[in-house]
Amino acid sequence: MSESGQTSPEDWWTTSIIEMSPGHIRLRGYAIQDLIGRIGFVQMIWLMLRGDLPDPKAARLLEHALVAAVDHGPQAPSIAIARMAMTCGVGINGAMASAVNVLGDVHGGAGEQCVELYHRIEGRLSAGSEGMAEAVSATLDALRSEGVRHVPGFGHRFHPVDPRAPRLLELVDEAAKEGVVGGRMAAIGRAIEDELMRRRGGRRIPMNIDGATAVIFAELGFPPPLCRGLFILSRSVGVLAHAWEESQSGQRNKGPIPRDRLWTYRGPGHRDPE
Repeated sequence: MSESGQTSPEDWWTTSIIEMSPGHIRLRGYAIQDLIGRIGFVQMIWLMLRGDLPDPKAARLLEHALVAAVDHGPQAPSIAIARMAMTCGVGINGAMASAVNVLGDVHGGAGEQCVELYHRIEGRLSAGSEGMAEAVSATLDALRSEGVRHVPGFGHRFHPVDPRAPRLLELVDEAAKEGVVGGRMAAIGRAIEDELMRRRGGRRIPMNIDGATAVIFAELGFPPPLCRGLFILSRSVGVLAHAWEESQSGQRNKGPIPRDRLWTYRGPGHRDPE
């Protein structure tokens, strides 16, 4: 701040992330040339978000989550939008931006919501007045009273059992045995599965990719809003791959339905102006 009370140009932006001057770049205090060749991309993500380099085993667990969520095919709206955008001539950056912009509360936000759910249950457990089953049941009741129809992170409209979730939980269990994480979030996730099955008369509603990656993000201590960002980083790999593939197709202006099909019209019948 200058003597006149005005912000100086140097203080217009302040950041603890990057320090830079001609010939000089440091990220969170580390010279970039010392990081290049010594750490991987996932470690760099952790460093940028958390401020320090992670334990290598923790970084591997985060990498498992990011690998698992890269793609779910053109039936996923974000992927379909990226492919359509490429046929409109917007280029890779426009296609990726279009895809990322639809990763909202319904498509792409379940992981963040699931971490919030795990934290709510953990909060009840930490209060010490309830056991796991009671805390889970009370929290699900609260969600229902809040108008939440679908428990985030559980069930899948396409997969009877999401093949990604059991494998991720196995890796969390291995990390817990090695002391990398505590395992409490995994226990909460499994307790939610048990409670949902009880409420549905024995019909299992298994954890999906959002629930499993939420276990990992929560075990590693990432706050919920960052978890959506981490999912977007992961899914952007699939978005890029699909956008690039579609760019090779030669198709132009490809819409959401085949050209020889028309939508269902439910408006007024044919009429003439008076």
